[in-house]
Amino acid sequence: MDRHILHESSLASGGLPPLFTGDTVSSRRVIYQPSHFATQNLFYLQETGFLTALKPHTSSRKNLSSYLFFVVVSGSGSLEYMGKTYNMSVGDCAFIDCHNEYAQSSSADDLWSLKWVHFNGSSMGGIYAKYLERGGEPCFTQNIENLRKSEKSTGETFTSILDSILEIVSSSSYLRDMKINECLSALLTLLMAYSWNPDKSRNSRIRTVSVADVRNFIDSNFADEISLESVARHFNINKSYLLRIFKEDTGLTINNYILLQRILKAKADLRFTGKTLEVIAQSSGFSDANYFIRMFKKVEGITPGEYRKLW
Repeated sequence: MDRHILHESSLASGGLPPLFTGDTVSSRRVIYQPSHFATQNLFYLQETGFLTALKPHTSSRKNLSSYLFFVVVSGSGSLEYMGKTYNMSVGDCAFIDCHNEYAQSSSADDLWSLKWVHFNGSSMGGIYAKYLERGGEPCFTQNIENLRKSEKSTGETFTSILDSILEIVSSSSYLRDMKINECLSALLTLLMAYSWNPDKSRNSRIRTVSVADVRNFIDSNFADEISLESVARHFNINKSYLLRIFKEDTGLTINNYILLQRILKAKADLRFTGKTLEVIAQSSGFSDANYFIRMFKKVEGITPGEYRKLW
């Protein structure tokens, strides 16, 4: 988190990393080198540790291929990020994309202590975007109600996860990368659970229709002639807007969701009835049996007849 400390510290070969005390901070830090497998397939650690400020100071960085989470353990300070200044005190957390410039400053009269982790992964860009979309903030205050909800859903706290990561990375376990991935996944789950704020969601201010209502409408009408255009007309909204919000919430286009509902209905009929393919196609919303067979194989990898034989 501070370039000076980054240059001064070294990776521990076992046990806790050594304590480094400089002019501005006292810290324990591990700069971790993940395996090639980890960088390609897992959430992977870059750096973790904790520090205590010995005097007021500011650390600034930018253009890092990394995501930073830290929690204020004691004292107070501030974070400058994306044109805003966030005042932080005990229990406050930050979760930021370090591709953007940021600066951290300990207060002069209440020197802070922090625990942190720098990490990354191939899917982190999308995950962080989803975090912000759901109403997550770069900095947030832990309150008792949300802490209880989060601990109930995950069984862990932010500090316990950071402590686990430091313990794992300082060990000699041959499963370190997998265990670190597990901890980082727990951290992200906790962040998503804690920071779900529908009133602050990027979409909540502009959405004029509920995606749940759209799904319910499709679920009730997929056997009819239905499409993106007809659903947009039903809800009296722009089809491009409908497509965007539906895909944001479900990961599917309207037409793909309709197709999957039709396939699910057809699979139930194939398993539990003796209906012909023509009847199943018609009752599931397909225009004819040949089209039904083609689309079924595209989705399931086998024909309807082959699927029926499995049961």
